[in-house]
Amino acid sequence: MTSARIIILFVLAAVAEIGGAWLIWQGVRENRGWILAALGVVALGGYGFLAALQPDANFGRVLAAYGGIFVAGSLAWGIIVDGFTPTVWDYVGSAVCLLGAAIIMIAPAVSAPVSD
Repeated sequence: MTSARIIILFVLAAVAEIGGAWLIWQGVRENRGWILAALGVVALGGYGFLAALQPDANFGRVLAAYGGIFVAGSLAWGIIVDGFTPTVWDYVGSAVCLLGAAIIMIAPAVSAPVSD
């Protein structure tokens, strides 16, 4: 269940962070009102709480791995919500980031940390 929990929390965190940033963008840059910006701030706060629920106790590891999820999620959001057309390099870069996230989150379970 831990792997499923990690994935679900990362997906929910991505929706909260990317959605929150998008709401602020819409409110401020697209002049759609400060209410959207305020909702974005709330969503970004939700992202912080979701990230804190990850089972791994290492803040740096969780946020580093989440970075890969954020890159892929941002491109997906752009495609779905904004009609963005990615290049092949966007897809390749996103795949590399997701591979990096997987390595960060899975490798500690199978190997000891590097020490001096």
